Amino acid sequence: MAEDPATPHSPTTTVEQCQHMIQKSLQTPMVRFLREQLEKAGCGVADNFIKAVNCEQRLAGGYMRGEGIVVCSNNIEMQDEVDQVLIHELIHAFDDCRAANLEWTNCAHHACSEIRAGHLSGDCHYKRELLRGFLKIRGHEQDCIRRRVLKSLSANPHCSGATVAKDSMEAVWDVCYNDTEPFRRVP
Repeated sequence: MAEDPATPHSPTTTVEQCQHMIQKSLQTPMVRFLREQLEKAGCGVADNFIKAVNCEQRLAGGYMRGEGIVVCSNNIEMQDEVDQVLIHELIHAFDDCRAANLEWTNCAHHACSEIRAGHLSGDCHYKRELLRGFLKIRGHEQDCIRRRVLKSLSANPHCSGATVAKDSMEAVWDVCYNDTEPFRRVP
């Protein structure tokens, strides 16, 4: 699940405009690479796998097994936001594809995919954190990933409670943070 956009704003992007931005994102090197990796892993990406929708929650987007990726047009303003959502959610789709036993109701599994998506997508790049109002020089990336993982886990009804979410994240942190598949190294 992609965290809400960096700055609050009034909805200005229509579903049609967002769908156009998705088409543009599909041409970017990182999104193309992740789609190719999904194909190689045996999980084809159909034309309707990524959709623009209006969301009730303040989210940028999300991935649902069997349904694909949604980009929340009413919470998106810029092309860069769409690009980030697709990269983040395609990493979740890749994790779901490569792990036959991944269970999103298992807090450790969910935490692992969120750690990977946060680390590999660039969600926690210094400039993005600065725009969110987080001004830490050292250790900002891991702090950002931890904050975003806990936020995502708290939205999972199976992982409610700060202790469950934090313990699940800490239990898998090292292995998942260092897992860079399908990349050779962190992009």
